[in-house]
Amino acid sequence: MKYSFEILEKAIGKERPRFNRRTNTAYTPQKTKNFEEIVRWSFVSKYNIEQEASYEPFRATIKAIFKPPVSTSKKRLREIIGNPYMKKPDADNIAKAILDSLNGLAYKDDNQVVDLSVKKEYGLENKIIVILEEI
Repeated sequence: MKYSFEILEKAIGKERPRFNRRTNTAYTPQKTKNFEEIVRWSFVSKYNIEQEASYEPFRATIKAIFKPPVSTSKKRLREIIGNPYMKKPDADNIAKAILDSLNGLAYKDDNQVVDLSVKKEYGLENKIIVILEEI
């Protein structure tokens, strides 16, 4: 099985869990929850999955594309499109947020992803391209 879909949002990294001292409970920050919901919605809107999630190993390829600042000159814009994006968020945190959000949809658990490739680069719009393949 192969899944390929786009998320038309700016990539964010998975934030650390927060701890509420009053109730002694850990919770996921709202920004991360919202992003994970967008990822799930993007997957489900393309693949209306009615079957049980796979138990097979997966290869994941994630390409995060970031739009340059509006103040970038046209000349500089032509130079940087397609070049590496070396700012926050970190590639591993982007992957963690995306793979965690797909638990139970494409695969049973993200520990089934045994081959992972993450790229960050400049582009004309903010988006994320995700390709999942059963090995």
